[in-house]
Formats: sequence, C-alpha cells, structure tokens
Amino acid sequence: MTLTQWFIFFLIIQAVHFLGTWKLYKAAGRKSWEAVIPIYNAIVLMKIIKRPTWWTLLLFIPIINLIMFPVIWVETLRSFGKRSQLDTFLGIVTCGLYIYYINYTQKLDYNKNRNLQPQNKTADTVNSLLFAIIVATLVHTYIIQPYTIPTSSLEKSLLIGDFLFVSKFNYGARVPMTAVAATIVHDTIPFFNIKSYFSKPQLPYLRFPGYQRINNNDIVVFNWPTDTLFNMYLPADKKYYKPIDKKTNYVKRCVGIPGDSLEIKSGIVFINGKELILPERAKPQYSYKAVYDGKTPIDFEYLLKELNATDGASFINNSRDTLIIYALTFSGAEKLKKVPGITSVSRVIKNGSEDGIFPDFKDQKPSITNNWSNDNFGPIYIPKQGKTVNIDLKSLPFYSKIISEYEGNTLDIKDSIIYINDKKVTTYTFKQNYYWMMGDNRHNSLDARYFGYTPEDHIVGKPIFIWMSWDANAKGLNKVRWDRVFTTVNGEGQPQSYFKIFLILLTVFFVGEYFWKKRKEKKEYI
Repeated sequence: MTLTQWFIFFLIIQAVHFLGTWKLYKAAGRKSWEAVIPIYNAIVLMKIIKRPTWWTLLLFIPIINLIMFPVIWVETLRSFGKRSQLDTFLGIVTCGLYIYYINYTQKLDYNKNRNLQPQNKTADTVNSLLFAIIVATLVHTYIIQPYTIPTSSLEKSLLIGDFLFVSKFNYGARVPMTAVAATIVHDTIPFFNIKSYFSKPQLPYLRFPGYQRINNNDIVVFNWPTDTLFNMYLPADKKYYKPIDKKTNYVKRCVGIPGDSLEIKSGIVFINGKELILPERAKPQYSYKAVYDGKTPIDFEYLLKELNATDGASFINNSRDTLIIYALTFSGAEKLKKVPGITSVSRVIKNGSEDGIFPDFKDQKPSITNNWSNDNFGPIYIPKQGKTVNIDLKSLPFYSKIISEYEGNTLDIKDSIIYINDKKVTTYTFKQNYYWMMGDNRHNSLDARYFGYTPEDHIVGKPIFIWMSWDANAKGLNKVRWDRVFTTVNGEGQPQSYFKIFLILLTVFFVGEYFWKKRKEKKEYI
C-alpha cells in the first residue's frame, strides 16, 4: 500500500469506530463527536475504560496493535456491563463488531466505578501473559533481537552455533511492513510449519533515525533480497512471494556502501581502487592447493585441526600427492608451507565465467556475459540514493531488479529501447541506498556476488555481541565455547570475552539484594 492508500484506510477505520461507538461515548458522559476525531477518540476511550492514556500509543504500533485491539474490545464491553465469557468470545471473534450490536440494540449502562482488578487467577495470568508478550514484542521489534548463526559464510568471525543479540537502533529500527503477523517468530510458526503472517496489507517502508550509518566492514543482519522460499530450512520446489520483512534473515560483512566502486581481483576486494583492509578480528578464508612429495609421513587429520581448516580437505588426483584444503586463512596457509613434505601451497583462484554470478541471472533479459567469477569480479557501482546513472542495454542488467522489483517501476524493452513506467529513458535516479554484502569464507558463501545488491529497506540491524556459542560436535561442558560467550562482534582488535565481568556483576547484584532484604526485614521487626 502507498501512503495515500493507507491514509484512506485509516479514515475508513475511524469511520467504522465512530459508527460503532458514538452512543457508548454519550452513555459514558462524553460528546458523540469525540468518537470521530482520530487519535483524540482513542485518548477519550482510554478514559472511558479507565485505562492509562499511554495505551493509545500501543494502538498505533504495528504488530503490538494486533494484541491491543482485542484487549480494548473486551475492556469496552466490560465497561458497559458485558462481562460474561460469551460477551468476551463474541467481542474477539467478530473483531470488535459485536460492539455494534451493543451500541444499537442494548440498554447502555456505563459502569463508572468498574473494578479493574482481575476477578480470578486465570484472568490475572492472562493479563500478565499479555503484558509480557507486548514487552517482548516491543523489545524484539524495535530494540534488540536474538539471532542464531546457521551457516559458515562468516566462519572465524562468527561460527555456526553462535547466538547473537542484534541491535535494531544502531541503524534505526525498521517499522514492520507486514501489518498482520504473529509476534516474536519470523516467517514460520514453529512445529506447525505454517506461515506466521498475512501478505496483505503491507505498510510503507519507514525507519526510525539511527545514530550511526553502515560502514565498510560492518557485519550486518538483513533480509535476503532474493528469498522466495516458504521456509529457508526446508527444500522448496516452487517460488513463493515474501514480504520484505519476512524474507530470510542473513548475516554478512558489508564490504561496499552506497557510492562505492567495487572490484574483486584474485579474491581480494578493492573499493574505489584501493584494497579493502579488513579489521584484525576478521579472518577471510580461501581454498588452497597443496602439493607434497608423497614420501614424508603426514597425519592429515591432525594437520587440518592444527590449521583450523573448518571445511576439511580432498585429494584431486589419482597420485594422491595434491590436496585441496578449504576455508583456510592466510596465516593457516603460511603454516602449511612450513610443514615437512609440503612442496608448494597456492591459493585456488577461479578464473573465467562462473554460472550464477551477478548479474547473469538465468531469467535476466537482456542477458549479459562478463566472464566473471567469485574471485575476479567487477568493477561495479553500488547505487546511492539520489544518484543518476546512464541506462542502456549493457548497463541495464545491473539495475533491472532495482528498477522493477526493489523500487516498484514497470520496465520494458521494445526495439532495443528501454521504457520505465511507459516512458522512454536513458537515465535512472535511485530512490534508496544499496549495499554489497559478502561472507569472509570466500569460497563458501552465497552472497552479493550471486544475489546482487541489498536495498536499504532490507536492513534488519547490527550484531553487537555473542551471548552464547554452542559447538554441536563437542561433548559435555565443552559444547559451550566459553571464550566466545559475551564477546563483541564488530570492532577492531581481537574479540574479548566479558563473561567473567558479567558473572561478577551478577554475583554483586544477588548478594546486594540478599543483604538489602535482610536489612529491610530487620527494620520491620524493630
């Protein structure tokens, strides 16, 4: 929906509210016209049902309002003496329209001094659960979100089994675009394997101001732009439409920001003609070919553990004297060169054309062949909001998805002439910023080299620290990677664990609370 469409929809909702409640307002001693003024009518309603005025704010927060609306319907009914289980049931299942029936057919007896305390333990429990869900949803949606690392694309920097807290406020919290969705969960309801949302209606993109911009080398969580899977963890044989904020969450390193020129030479990223220097804690990995003499005994299993080559190794010829080692860091390669019996070590570089490399999508029209691979790629321009570029049949493949999908235009080619929104064009001005996301595990990462640019409206947040790290292959207490618990994600220098500091502060808190209670009990006794 556009902003205009949402404004019209908002006015319709106000009209529906007025028609269903104006007599209730009068019965409560208010004026009937107070039921028609947007926002003010909600404030007045809070006074009628004896609830805090700040509840009005919750009615206009996407997702939170889905929880609040049923609460307000029930509270309104109870304020006019409709407290039975049947009244509550009808108020909820009719989406509040049962209030119309009360408004026009029943004698309206407003209970000015209604008792707001729960009538039984069940009601008290429900109230507590609703409050907990609202708080959890607010925190999850607008402040901080837990996230699990499922793949090895950022291996060494982030490991499979790392549990992150992702900040929503660093880059600015994005208001949910999917207006009707289950809280807390993402695209699928666990155990039931069903969608957790309705695709329509969709809110316009809106992001609160952040206090920092995405910089080169930042690790970022974002919605995978080309996600068309119903559930990312299950095989899919058909494509599904997914709203932006329900696309699969990905985490990569942002190597290119809006306005950059990016090129990859022999696996090394260059930004604006200069090599991109990664932070010290980043450890990019590549595949290496090692040749050994075939005579010197080598314990390859032990060697791979020493080199910390996470993806193992494989022989590539029958003589068994040539080995490909995957996901090996620069320092690991240097160690490998010093192993007795290893005669040479060289990084595997993919040259020539590679299938699936951006922008050579199989359905891309017009098609383009750049003879690029994931090791030799570009140069390309990363679009910046407000920047105008020339558009022709050669450059169009780089921007066609931006024009037609990410920015909502119609795109046609007739007789080698490009039309956008039925107008002949030779230039295009970008409506938002774009980013280039890549994994540190260069030869094992489905990243921007394959799916292209990431739009700004797909940005979720910034990982700030690892609160738990779980090694599924270890045993006992070693399953927890203690050296990674409570470590920061971004930043310079080597990662440092703050777990000991956390334990000290936690101990101080509980000890302090114990003595405070003891002191309080002593004063009460005296």
